[in-house]
Amino acid sequence: MSFSVPFCTWLMMGYLRTLSAEIEEASLIDGCTRLRSLWHIVIPLSIPAIVTASIFIFNNVWNEYIFALVLAQDDQHKMISVGLANFQRSDIYMIGPMMAGSLLAMTPVVVLYILAQRHVVGGLSAGAVKG
Repeated sequence: MSFSVPFCTWLMMGYLRTLSAEIEEASLIDGCTRLRSLWHIVIPLSIPAIVTASIFIFNNVWNEYIFALVLAQDDQHKMISVGLANFQRSDIYMIGPMMAGSLLAMTPVVVLYILAQRHVVGGLSAGAVKG
């Protein structure tokens, strides 16, 4: 959290500064309240930044090793990254099971990237052309 919160705040601040204030002002002129304007105008326009920040946080949490090793004492509550470290016995590495576990560990992240790809790509290309 000490790295994710400041980075995502910086990311969202930078994205929200690119949104034009005229869109929100137009909704206020049309009769929206500030809260309704936030809910119906600003949040839908900032979905690509929210998805990008969510992917970043999920990836950091999923790959966290030290906190998961220190905080989870019970074997049933340990993260998969800590469980992969159990495939090493002194100087012997069980490469086959470790690679199979690594494949299983990266599957949710790859699925998340595939599902959110259109939002991230849409957010990257939205600011590319003006007018």
